Order: sequence, then structure tokens, then C-alpha cells
Amino acid sequence: MADYGRPMQFGVFPTPAADDLETVLAIAHAADVGGLDLIGVQDHPYQRRFLDTWVLMAAILARTEQVRVFPDVANLPLRPPAMMAKAAASLDVISAGRFELGLGAGAFWEAVVAMGGPQRSPGEAAGALVEAIDVIRAMWSDERSVRYAGRHYQLSGVKPGPKPVHDIGIWLGVGGPRLLGVVGTSANGWVPSLSNAGPDRLPTMHERIDAGAVAAGRDPADIQRLYNVFGSITDGASGGLLHGPPSQWVEELSVLATEYGMDSFIFGPAEDPVTQVRRFADEVAPAVREVVAKVRRA
Repeated sequence: MADYGRPMQFGVFPTPAADDLETVLAIAHAADVGGLDLIGVQDHPYQRRFLDTWVLMAAILARTEQVRVFPDVANLPLRPPAMMAKAAASLDVISAGRFELGLGAGAFWEAVVAMGGPQRSPGEAAGALVEAIDVIRAMWSDERSVRYAGRHYQLSGVKPGPKPVHDIGIWLGVGGPRLLGVVGTSANGWVPSLSNAGPDRLPTMHERIDAGAVAAGRDPADIQRLYNVFGSITDGASGGLLHGPPSQWVEELSVLATEYGMDSFIFGPAEDPVTQVRRFADEVAPAVREVVAKVRRA
């Protein structure tokens, strides 16, 4: 069991539905005025019912004042990293430092290929992600020009810029042993989902991240650990993990923080999302902060 002692953060995971933009923006507003920290937007460009994630993030940033926004997680095979770095820095400048970068190696390869992207094996996808981190950071650097000769990506004397206005975090949405090690050596955060990295898997996954961090001379506690969680806040009896009243949510999220090492929770509501986000902001997040603080003091 682990608790890295990091500050607790809370966010939301709206579905970027093209036919319900009003609800998406209402969720963003509720998160912003409710004092939540983050809005994560999934990135599946081949999904015909979804708005483009990067355009939507710009719209959300333009309509909010405090909350930070990130792709949860960006689809690397369909978005060249140098261009992604440019877009990320631009959004950070426009929003006065409210953008972070979630990054994934790719999935749903048939759909990626259908949209003109590459077909990558697991090893190739992992290698491309490692290269992409190098390329993105080079594009945010102070260098007058940068070169990079990778297997998947190359830079040939490109001039970086603009610079982000704050140190944008690179958070990896990965689950394999090799890339968990890369989180430890090279990333600022890890952003798995409850649906494919349940609590029973978290200790082993943390161990791989921590080993990578120690090998690179880093403190494992410097790595943010975000968790995409899905469920419903109700007024009735428990219906299972994260399906029940606020008191159940507070207990379960507090345990995930103090015993399972997760410090940030990104909530994807099952239904009635605006009301659910308001309840999450008002009834769950503050109470989890309080419980976790008490446990840590004890």
C-alpha cells in the first residue's frame, strides 16, 4: 500500500459529443465554478460522433477561468508530436498557463489506420511514445534550433516556439511494464483508468513506476498519479464501487488515495452529468480532502 503524500486534485471527464456541445460546456462551467482542478477530454479522432479534442479544449479554456484542461489522453499516432507541442504551448499561452498534456501510445489500430495513421506493434507504439516525449520537450526548449533523429520522428533544424508560460506536465496514459518504467524515468504523471487498471493492479504498477524513477535519480513522489473513475453519485444504497451516496464516494476515494497511491481523480459521470459534477464538487471532493488530510496527520 502506498501514499505519496501529494496534494489531492479533482476533475471531470466529459464526453466530447458533437450533438450535445451545450452539455459539455455546462460541465466545464460547473467544474470551473465548483472549484475543481482539471478537465480531461478523451481523444478519439476516428469517432464520428465526437468533436475534435484540441478544438474543444480551446473552447473550454476560453469559457473558463480557473480549471486546467488536458487531453485524456492525446492520440499520438494521429497527431505528430512537433505539431502537438506547438498546439499545447499555444493553448498554454492563450489560457495563461492552464494546459497540461496527457499522452498515449495509441489504441484501436484499425480505426487509426482507416484515418491514415500508422499501424504499430506494441513495441513500435512504445518506442514512438518515448521519442515523442523527446520531440515535445525539444519543441518547448530555449534552443535556437533543434535536430532529432529517431526511428519514428525526426527534426531537422526546426526553430522551437512559442514557449509555454508554465512547465506543462506530460502525463502518460499507459499500462504496460516498459512504459510504466518510462513514466518513472521521463514523465511528470501517470493517468490510467479504473476500467483497465483496477485497484488490485495499482500496487504492481506503482512499483514499476517507482523503480524507473529511482533508477533515474528521481523521487517517486514527484510523479502525479491521476485516476479516471466512472460511476454515479446517488441518494440510495450502494450499487458497487463508486455507485452510491456521497459518503461511499468519500470513503472509497480516500482509500484509493491513502492506501493505493492515487492523488487525483477525474470523474466521468454515468448520467445526468451536470448535476453529478456539481455534487462531486460540492459533496465529494472537499470531504475527500479533509479525510485524507486527517489520515496523513495521524
